[in-house]
Amino acid sequence: MNEDQEPTVLDFVKSILIPGRKVIHIPPPVTLKQPPTDGLLLSDARSARTGPDTKPVPTSPASAGEQAFPWLVLLALLTGLFAQLSLEPRADRNWVTGVFLYGVAGTGLILAMLRGQFHLAEPISPALPDGKVSINWTALLVSLALGLAAFLLFASEQFTTVNTAFWLASLAIFIYAIKPKGASFLKWARGGWLQLKSGVSIKITPWVVLCIAVFILGVFFRIYQFDQVPSQMVSDHAEKLYDIQDVLNGNLFTFFIRNTGREAFQFYWTAFLIKLLNTGVTFFSLKLGTILLGILTLPFLYLLGKELGSRRVGLFTMLFAGIAYWPNLISRIALRFTLYPFFFAPTFYYFLRGMRTGQRRYFVLSGIFMGIGLHGYSPFRVVPALIILAVALYLLHHRSNQAVKHAVVGLALIGAVAIIVTLPLLRYAVSHPDLVMYRTLTRVTSAEQAITGSPVLIFLQNLWRAMTMFAWDNGEVWVLSIPHRPILDVVSGALYHLGFLAVLVNYIRKRRWTDLLLLISIPFLMLPSIFSLAFPAENPSLNRTAGAIVPVFLLIGFALDGIFCAIKRGMGASGRTLAGGLVAALLFLSASQNYDLVFNQYRTNYDNSSWPSAQIGAVVHDFVDTWGNRDSAYLVGYPHWVDSRLVGINAGTPDKDYAIFTDQFELTLAQPGPKLFILNVNDTPDLEALNQLYPDGVLRLIPSELPGREFYIYFVSR
Repeated sequence: MNEDQEPTVLDFVKSILIPGRKVIHIPPPVTLKQPPTDGLLLSDARSARTGPDTKPVPTSPASAGEQAFPWLVLLALLTGLFAQLSLEPRADRNWVTGVFLYGVAGTGLILAMLRGQFHLAEPISPALPDGKVSINWTALLVSLALGLAAFLLFASEQFTTVNTAFWLASLAIFIYAIKPKGASFLKWARGGWLQLKSGVSIKITPWVVLCIAVFILGVFFRIYQFDQVPSQMVSDHAEKLYDIQDVLNGNLFTFFIRNTGREAFQFYWTAFLIKLLNTGVTFFSLKLGTILLGILTLPFLYLLGKELGSRRVGLFTMLFAGIAYWPNLISRIALRFTLYPFFFAPTFYYFLRGMRTGQRRYFVLSGIFMGIGLHGYSPFRVVPALIILAVALYLLHHRSNQAVKHAVVGLALIGAVAIIVTLPLLRYAVSHPDLVMYRTLTRVTSAEQAITGSPVLIFLQNLWRAMTMFAWDNGEVWVLSIPHRPILDVVSGALYHLGFLAVLVNYIRKRRWTDLLLLISIPFLMLPSIFSLAFPAENPSLNRTAGAIVPVFLLIGFALDGIFCAIKRGMGASGRTLAGGLVAALLFLSASQNYDLVFNQYRTNYDNSSWPSAQIGAVVHDFVDTWGNRDSAYLVGYPHWVDSRLVGINAGTPDKDYAIFTDQFELTLAQPGPKLFILNVNDTPDLEALNQLYPDGVLRLIPSELPGREFYIYFVSR
């Protein structure tokens, strides 16, 4: 096309779809005195970073598309909401209606973007460093020597004073070795943490009050009905509490082999809280630890939204992640699942901030969180690969020598720091690769169960199921979900799909590398679930996909921010009020549904599927308090019933397993004093055996706190 010729629609479409072509921007249908700003109005983009909206930066006149009534945006939102509503679980649920309505919503959104009614928030422009890299080679060699010594010393497979000192010294000296030349080490290192202040102003302003209110709302959803949701432990909790007891007993393992092997972070974190708060080796302690980490994830979601878009994107991201059923449940279940998003969010945030600013302290912080995350939950192991992929995407979009050097140096720093932080686990993996990789290998290969069918086909089916769980089916694991419903509520689901499409179109138009990274990161972070080739029924799972919480809710934040801005611009003087009212209405609908999902539906389903180990533990505790002998209480074994270890934990005696089986009944005759036997109501043979052994025993049916979970106690007075 000649530069003097007006571009045709075909030229415009080709410029968007064919890689490498410069995108043609169709001029607006009115003549402007000044060119319009791209994306958000300048006042929105800048005020989102520098101050309240009451002090806008002067802007150029808006285009006709930006000033028009945003009917396309409202059409996209409303049809998206009805689309997701049609996919809610019911007897006659059908995907056809939902797909059709989402098609209408997507068409409306694309037209709104092409006509200038809908924009995504623009990130802060990057400021690449001058490319100079200073390294204190002497300090670096000392760090490497200390790291090697620590690696060898960790052959003991426990944390000791010596190997831990070498390990931490190696990390500290490495950071000293790569600090900018002439900079004070303490001030430079401290500055990385103080940069959090740039994300949330310490000055009390209406915006800060709003952020605090949103955070408090997220805290409420995490801690409300703390004891009741969930109410009972499962066998995995017993394994965790036994490992925590090991830590409290002085067994400071670098990797815990119980229950097919687990990384160490949760056990040390919970043991720390138990020592600090004296909460005991209890379900409460486990819950407290994971819920705190779930809460602490929220500020990093705000900072990520602010880094990638604007502070309003960050606020909306934190808001909807704070009330959502998915991140709430993985925090409440008190297993390691919440460690995945908790460590990924800061790893990702500091990586992106480092890529934008070039400051090495951010790469160091990213590496630290990555390294600790690898001590947390095995699905996190995909994160280093994602960061490598992110750097590759950056280099595909930035070809200058300065950009290449900047990206390579940043990746090297993250990798080096992460390796040092992960040294204890790496040393264990060298000696026991089978234990460290067991959970992965049993899902990806036929190590435990044969893969039936084509692995490629199973992978593609798993990928499809994982990518559609946001609208259709989040799996069948009752411990962690409401089986076979979408993983997102109606409002969040609609916003997520609109956000996904908007970011995709934005990437096609503007080639912003972070847009593509956000989209790719969602399936990438779900790979630990998708790669369940030997056990495809385990996919999708809320726990192994949990890292995707971060990009998913960022897309929700971007979508809602774009809708907010479109209404504010297109509705005249009352635009801001109407936009705020719409956000409030969407928040109310989303919060109401998520409240019902967690505190009604999930709670009921969980209780109906659980056994009353807490109540049985309380019965045993009362018996021991009354008669003073814990060795005279017994839980009679029965298939698929209460885990006897949980009874001991709930009775306040975590070191005691109360299980007994039929062939052991006669051994109880040697035990003096009263005895208590607890039986399943269907265990007629064992009840008859006890009647023969102790004919004077008293049988009593105990009503359960859980529906249909009554149990017998058989009391022997001698």
